[in-house]
Amino acid sequence: MTALERLVIDEAELIGRLRAHAETLPSPDAPHFAEAFDRYGDARVVMLGEATHGSHEFYAARAAITKRLIEKHGFTIVAVEGDWPDIARLDDYVRHNAARPRRGEPFARFPTWMWRNEEVLALADWMRRHNAALPEERRASLRGLDVYSLGESIHAVIAYLDAHDPVAATEARRRYGCLSPWQDEPQHYGRAVEYGQLAPCEDAVVAQLGALLDRRMALLADDGEEFFNAEQNARIVRAAEQYYRAMYRGSAASWNLRDRHMFDTLQMLMAHHPDARAVIWAHNSHLGNAAATAMGWNGEFNIGELVRGAHGDKAVGIGFGTDRGTVAAASDWGASMQVMQVRAARDDSWEGAFRRTGLARSLTDWRGRAKRDLVEVLSQTLLERAIGVIYRPQTERASHYFEAVLADQFDAWVWFEQTRAVTPLGPERPHGAPETWPFGL
Repeated sequence: MTALERLVIDEAELIGRLRAHAETLPSPDAPHFAEAFDRYGDARVVMLGEATHGSHEFYAARAAITKRLIEKHGFTIVAVEGDWPDIARLDDYVRHNAARPRRGEPFARFPTWMWRNEEVLALADWMRRHNAALPEERRASLRGLDVYSLGESIHAVIAYLDAHDPVAATEARRRYGCLSPWQDEPQHYGRAVEYGQLAPCEDAVVAQLGALLDRRMALLADDGEEFFNAEQNARIVRAAEQYYRAMYRGSAASWNLRDRHMFDTLQMLMAHHPDARAVIWAHNSHLGNAAATAMGWNGEFNIGELVRGAHGDKAVGIGFGTDRGTVAAASDWGASMQVMQVRAARDDSWEGAFRRTGLARSLTDWRGRAKRDLVEVLSQTLLERAIGVIYRPQTERASHYFEAVLADQFDAWVWFEQTRAVTPLGPERPHGAPETWPFGL
């Protein structure tokens, strides 16, 4: 029996229960939008997904919810699916700190619009204002979870050691010299190693991380926050070296390595601030429990699944969906951003089911025993759409849909029937390695 046949059989009951349990929402740009999300204020980790990397409503809604959780419920970490050094530039801004070591411009690599947009800038401005009157230890931080910043992270480690231990900096340059020729196109390094054309640099980057950790106590005494940043960049170099080799062993290996790194980074952040509570921003495919999707059935896990395992009921996962509208995306890796039309969702998808409720915006929460009838209809397998930085409407079924059991994938679902593209800051200038290859999620 196909997913469409199951939907037709259960359509009236499914739509009826979705409509009965849905709570209508105002526009995400409305002042009171986030009040409905106070129910998640007692969580340790709130994971806010998105169905695309380029829709205004998803960014605006997550920003409103995040501000509410920070201001009213004491959340102090905003961790996002972005590169640590680039997001650190924003963190410097929101926490009123000096600039960290960097090489080049932030968000200069494809896809630039994912974080260099008006919606993210508005959140950063708000966080800076919120933090202004707070002592340093209580200021909310903005952190990057991703693994792609090989060159930036190498530079950050060396710059830190130049300032704190010049002898160690010389040794770091020697160890990282193995990777230096490949910093701008690390996928070529991975290919050369996997095809036997180059010896791996794994031992050198592991040794450098070990050398830094061996001096942890002495370096922490100088500036604990600066050392934490350097340590994390050294961990990124190690993970990136592994990731770019794993790319050529299959998509599951590299996907799992990337999401394991994002989870480990979150856990380091939580340990660094023991009383911290975190909001995570990432694509639905990263934050929804992979074990409830075709991804998990094919050997992949994700940060959402790992967070649930670590934090149990203190972790909440909220998915986001849309039917149609426009999206900021590219047609291929490294191509220029376009504002593209999003096709209406397939009838045999969860998005198609939520469209049939006739609601323009809604929150559907199925936690708790009173929602058993809703959980029952959400426990079937239907398609779900995932648009990353790449959108290919001409091959949408193959390129952007996967099967999912929504009841087990998330705890709640935010629905926007129609969405529009984010607004990039300045002209798009994608160049360099297509860093999110091969996933775009």
